[in-house]
Amino acid sequence: MGVTRQKHAKKIMGFYKHNFQFREPFQVLLDGTFCQAALRNKIQIREQLPGYLGGAAQLCTTRCVIKELESLGKALYGAKLIAQRFQVRSCSHHKNPVSGSTCLLSMIEDGNPHHFFIATQDQELSNKVKRKPGIPLLFIIQNTMVLDKPSPKSLAFVQKLQTNQLVPEYQKQSIVELKEKEGLVKQEGEKRRKRKRAGGPNPLSCLKKKKKKTQEGQEPSAEKKKRRKRIRNR
Repeated sequence: MGVTRQKHAKKIMGFYKHNFQFREPFQVLLDGTFCQAALRNKIQIREQLPGYLGGAAQLCTTRCVIKELESLGKALYGAKLIAQRFQVRSCSHHKNPVSGSTCLLSMIEDGNPHHFFIATQDQELSNKVKRKPGIPLLFIIQNTMVLDKPSPKSLAFVQKLQTNQLVPEYQKQSIVELKEKEGLVKQEGEKRRKRKRAGGPNPLSCLKKKKKKTQEGQEPSAEKKKRRKRIRNR
């Protein structure tokens, strides 16, 4: 495995771990086209994929994928044998199987809560996966597995997260629980205390003091005249 390719995969895995909480073991959903390409290019998926992703991986598929491979006959018999070795994840199409691509798309609805990777060679399915944020996409080029770079949808989603414009429900719940634990959530009916603002001196009180001084300092003219007469008589 080339050093450059390994660094490329490590950087992309860091993006999904940090922004979309992907953790080991990584859940990888494979369709029939990926299994057929691995067979044609002699790729040992179970042995090579964990080393490429940098951690333990659980390879899985669905009943619809296996049913589709069975219906295609001998041409994809080898791919069917490979798919049957993987864990089978439950889907909602028990009674009425659908195409492999339709089934895999249904497995990543509602924000991909199980943190699935999608491994496919189907270009139409790949384009639909890229329209959903937070879904890593794997494909095979010649004899090499490649983890696709984050789609524009994923990059835009992360940008909104960083600007606090969009928060997933599971993160909202975690934030609320953390606040409750730290005692930062206000109880219902709790009123905010009003802050007392420091005010300046009352201008009216100043005016009253000035008036009082002027009244005490002044004497009526009649009293002054009486005092003068008393002094003269003495």
